[in-house]
Amino acid sequence: MIISDPATSGAGQLALELGHEPSHAEADFIVGEGNQLAHAHILAFPHWPGPLTLIEGAASSGKSHLARIWAEFADADYATPDTAEALSREGGTRPLVVEDADRAGYEEAALFHLLNQSMRDRRPLLLTAREPVANWPFATDDLKSRARLAAHFGVSLSDDIQLSQMFVKLFDDRQVAVDPKIIAYLVARMERSSEEAVGLVDMMDRMALERGTAITRSIASEALMRRSALRDEGQLEMAFGTENDE
Repeated sequence: MIISDPATSGAGQLALELGHEPSHAEADFIVGEGNQLAHAHILAFPHWPGPLTLIEGAASSGKSHLARIWAEFADADYATPDTAEALSREGGTRPLVVEDADRAGYEEAALFHLLNQSMRDRRPLLLTAREPVANWPFATDDLKSRARLAAHFGVSLSDDIQLSQMFVKLFDDRQVAVDPKIIAYLVARMERSSEEAVGLVDMMDRMALERGTAITRSIASEALMRRSALRDEGQLEMAFGTENDE
């Protein structure tokens, strides 16, 4: 949530960042054609055919949301690059989540041992990644061959309705009300990705607070043009930092 400084008003007013926490409740997950199989698989636990599951998708596509739903549902622990090796040695059958397996800095041997232990002891393990297994940045194929044995689900935005619902949720997370016509305007003109929706919401929220106005069609149009220009210049991630991987 961002609020304006009461000591400043009008154009150029100071926006104070108080932070906002997106909801990761199961009821708030937006199900569409592009993620319904992954969602159904998460809810099917513990009746999984095998211990390993891999959810793959772009930034902000819902991988972390699904992982957190499952973690709560399965009472799972989270592995990290620092704890993966110890967890594999300790063993056990308590479910584990490994987020960002392809880019979080896991040591290859540690992650390999963790997947082996999961398969040997049938310990439920949920991995998330942005890239296909073939593109994971590891030196040998040993780890990748294990990851290919996972039940594999891709997640993506599939249609205008799902994208519109995502905008509603993103604005609601920030406690911001927006005219549905503005959301329709954005959906019809934006680059179609969940990452772009996150970036647009962040940019529009900041613009509106700086100007002391509601989010208008004019702000939406300007945000679309700004994001397009930044993308063309290769500076999109530097504009407001790296997008959250939800």
